[in-house]
Amino acid sequence: MQELTHYINGAHVKGTSGRFADVMNPATGEVQAKCPLANKAEMEQAVAYAAAAQPKWAATNPQRRARVLMKLVDLLNRDMDKLAEALSREHGKTLPDAAGDVQRGLEVVEYCIGTPQMLKGEYTDNAGPGIDMYSMRQALGVTAGITPFNFPAMIPMWMFAPAIACGNAFILKPSERDPSVPLMLAELAEEAGLPKGILQVVNGDKEAVDAILYDETIQSVGFVGSTPIAEYIYATGCAQGKRVQCFGGAKNHMIIMPDADMDQAADALIGAGYGAAGERCMAISVAVPVGDETADRLIEKLVPRIEKLKVGPYTSGKDVDYGPVVTAAAKANIERLVQTGIDQGAELVVDGRDFKLQGYENGFFIGPHLFDRATKDMDIYKQEIFGPVLTCVRAQTYEEALGLAMDHEYGNGTAIFTRDGDAARDFANRINVGMVGINVPIPVPLAYHTFGGWKKSVFGDLNQHGPDAFKFYTRTKTVTARWPSGIKEGGEFSIPVME
Repeated sequence: MQELTHYINGAHVKGTSGRFADVMNPATGEVQAKCPLANKAEMEQAVAYAAAAQPKWAATNPQRRARVLMKLVDLLNRDMDKLAEALSREHGKTLPDAAGDVQRGLEVVEYCIGTPQMLKGEYTDNAGPGIDMYSMRQALGVTAGITPFNFPAMIPMWMFAPAIACGNAFILKPSERDPSVPLMLAELAEEAGLPKGILQVVNGDKEAVDAILYDETIQSVGFVGSTPIAEYIYATGCAQGKRVQCFGGAKNHMIIMPDADMDQAADALIGAGYGAAGERCMAISVAVPVGDETADRLIEKLVPRIEKLKVGPYTSGKDVDYGPVVTAAAKANIERLVQTGIDQGAELVVDGRDFKLQGYENGFFIGPHLFDRATKDMDIYKQEIFGPVLTCVRAQTYEEALGLAMDHEYGNGTAIFTRDGDAARDFANRINVGMVGINVPIPVPLAYHTFGGWKKSVFGDLNQHGPDAFKFYTRTKTVTARWPSGIKEGGEFSIPVME
């Protein structure tokens, strides 16, 4: 049984709390490693190292910090296959999906190479008689991030890359379900030239989270996970005077207009609804066809595609469409919600409840499900299922479809499929959702734009990556300077006399 470690001050450190979490192999249901769960003292030690290392790193000019990130990009590309395999082994993702997880994080590291440009301040000459004024962005100090199991490479890089680019130290508390890749990322960062103590990985559960929230040295906290925990971290962190950004749950709608290319829409729903076993905060979990004829055509296109999906472990090859969900508890919750959908009257068009994979009967595999004729009062519509379950809610008009997405408590992502530019433009302008796709099913912005939802999908004022990241991880200092007049004409050779 492998015992994992923390990564503190440039070294792998065994846990001392005596508490561990099981790291499962989701494909087999077996425990493959033990992850140490840090106590308050272990977190305080990591913070102390970070606080000691951070001033020198902040004093390093931005261009030199950027060169470390340049090297990190090279190392991430070098170890892409190794990282993807480790990620798949603990999470269950297919290898191509795991590589995509690493790639989308790598792209944020690439963006942060531009930190010298992003940190440039402002200057006003002669703001008053003999007065100049300028502003500069300075690092916060020690920062921290609490990241989820579903993107163990991407989301840590979304947080620590801009944080360290700005001159901060960063404490990463990853998910205890799949902690190996975050540990590998910290090793690579130091191989790239990052000083010891600037990026540290402290594994843990709520005790470690609370240690972060109540530590007076830590200046900011980022979080991605469920909405109830996001609310807790946001409220607690803000009450302690920290800068906090929290990203919570989602229930992403895709509106399919009567004029949409139905094959394109069906293909998009298959990838966006069932990819990564639905364990994405940007997964499309609700299809909203406008009109019964549109709905009937959509269901007709979806069913054969869903029935052809290949479910299996990542070791079965790159043609596997999705793998297991992350834990037995996650599987049980998905199955519970599926049964709730049946009990509340939704039509289960594709039933994946009896799915079994020979040789992997103890794994956390779930067959694909498709519900039709669900209504907005059903649990399968209101709750985030986070599994391979697509729910179809029929709307009779465009306004009704728009209202479904607008009235839901979550506002992470949404999409519309249509050939009508006017409808698409109206949708993009009116929808109260943070990320919008037009004939794009998973509208995750690229690294140089920002990622963030609305409503109960986000808590805080600034989004992840893009320009917002440099605002979040710095404070603005403004200096007003006036210099007294001095000798400008050179030396005086005559004896001074009273004028």
